[in-house]
Amino acid sequence: MDRRLFVFAALTLLAGCATAPPVIEAPPGSALQELEPLYAAVAGRDALTITVSSGGCTTKADFVFYVERRGGAVTLAFGRKRLDTCRSFAMGRTDLSFTWAELGLPARTPAFLLNPLIAWTGP
Repeated sequence: MDRRLFVFAALTLLAGCATAPPVIEAPPGSALQELEPLYAAVAGRDALTITVSSGGCTTKADFVFYVERRGGAVTLAFGRKRLDTCRSFAMGRTDLSFTWAELGLPARTPAFLLNPLIAWTGP
């Protein structure tokens, strides 16, 4: 294999690993600025599972949630308390499950999730 082709292929591979997840820009001063972008949210029988970005150290304890009840509507939002400062070779993600009891909601309560959803662009 030609050396130049090998170097070009290696640089291309490294450039793909160096990309950062997209940043969601909320309006300045908006409460939505503090909400964590989610890759996925799945409402299961016993829990709500969210998928978030992770450098390798993200845990459930790093997140706080906020539940608001107004009239018949329930809104739910997740925010990160601590940044994940770990460094992994490739972009990562992790699943965090919050039981309905932890959220203070009956299992079949309809809720509106306020966090923005972004596509996983993975390694």
